[in-house]
Amino acid sequence: MIRSHELERRRMPVETADDRSLLIADFGESVTFISNTGSQATITAIFDNQYQAVDAGGTVDFAIVSPRLTVRTQDVSNAVEGDSFIVRGSTYDVVIVMDDGTGITEIALEAQ
Repeated sequence: MIRSHELERRRMPVETADDRSLLIADFGESVTFISNTGSQATITAIFDNQYQAVDAGGTVDFAIVSPRLTVRTQDVSNAVEGDSFIVRGSTYDVVIVMDDGTGITEIALEAQ
């Protein structure tokens, strides 16, 4: 039997728009979004440029850099492949836009 407080907890979102804004503000940095139409906007995003091991079928993996941004969806609602971002003085092209449906979008980047 489900108790009323358990049912209410199941209906509540895990996070609110304010929570997402705080997350991006606390861990993010200013980046410049440049659409392929030429318009620009400065937004806050979390930049991650970690190495990933890739198995090429041999005995030794090799590493590739996998830059990506985590942003509020409302800040990049019109982002598409071919747009650009300037992050820490370097320009990156948008490769994939991944809207997770919760108000957060991850953007896979490729260095120019």
